[in-house]
Amino acid sequence: MNVRTAMTAMTVVAALSMALAAPAVAAPGGEGDGHEATRRAVEAAVADGVPGVTATVRDGRRSWSATAGVGDLETGKPRSPHDRYRVASITKTFVATVLLQLEAEGRLSLDDTVEEWLPGVVRGNGHDGSRITLRQLLNHTSGIYDYLADPAFQQTYMAAEGFLEHRYDQKEPEYFIAIAMTHEPYFAPGTSWRYSNTNYALAGRVIEKATGNSLGDEIRRRIIDPLHLTATSVPGTRVTLPRPSSRAYSKLARTATGPTYDVTELNPRLAYGSGDMISSSADLNRFYTALLRGRLLPAEQLKEMKTTVPSRGTNGYGLGLVERKLDCGVHVWGHDGGIHGSNTDAVTTEDGRHALAFNFNGDWSGDSDAVIEAEFCGG
Repeated sequence: MNVRTAMTAMTVVAALSMALAAPAVAAPGGEGDGHEATRRAVEAAVADGVPGVTATVRDGRRSWSATAGVGDLETGKPRSPHDRYRVASITKTFVATVLLQLEAEGRLSLDDTVEEWLPGVVRGNGHDGSRITLRQLLNHTSGIYDYLADPAFQQTYMAAEGFLEHRYDQKEPEYFIAIAMTHEPYFAPGTSWRYSNTNYALAGRVIEKATGNSLGDEIRRRIIDPLHLTATSVPGTRVTLPRPSSRAYSKLARTATGPTYDVTELNPRLAYGSGDMISSSADLNRFYTALLRGRLLPAEQLKEMKTTVPSRGTNGYGLGLVERKLDCGVHVWGHDGGIHGSNTDAVTTEDGRHALAFNFNGDWSGDSDAVIEAEFCGG
């Protein structure tokens, strides 16, 4: 889906020396299990330089998992099918689901303006919250500038020197929203599409205003607990990953060479609302399956969520949910996410029967599209 904009603007596809990666290992399953193409694609990602991959498939009532490469470059410890990892922009589907639940409860309308809920927050340099609806936040048609594109933000939080100094900084969402307001909007509201993490920082604040509770509490109460997503969390300011987990690696530069940094620890509050959550492959499959089967939203709100606008290529972007047409004609729904040292994809067929979620613990190499195509089209 290539919507990896949660704190990865400084990373590019490159190759990591294979001396750093252990031989690929897939488990469980073997030849003839129907996932041979997926296994090859996962192993190819490691051959391309990804330190390690973990993937899980849910097909009907059956599950299949594979791992490849390593979860720790120093010890050679392999990745686990049960790894917890940062899911970055996949957070957006959770946030959109909560906002749609609030609409279903009559507590707000997606046609409400941002100004109604957050007076004076979206203002300056042509931004006008009275002209932007909550729906336009969720489908990225607001035109609001993406704070991640700000050059000073990139230098401070994405480049190597800045990240290593500021990885534990405590900043509230208003800080990032204010950065966006120092720039002109991309376009007039509703006239085009452009991905902006600022949209979901605002959506998170609207949820808090409407409920009187923290965004994390609402996600836990409405989604995590009912679905028993035991590996999923909204970490707040916790800088470490819960166990089991692997290390996360990045180049922290626009380069195919140079040092590889362990970026596992960081303050996820820097991605509030747009990319701060942690989960596992099995949990992500359970979440998207439940969502698409109507367990989390009434039919009217699910229809709204799946009403898309053109985004990139043949993809359509709904309300925190991406529709993607694969080369073989299969349609899948889901999202992807990238944050320092972690690239994740989660996609599910519309009927919820066939789901795939996987994670790369390096953010500069590997073909995630190939893994998706392999699983649903057979490669």
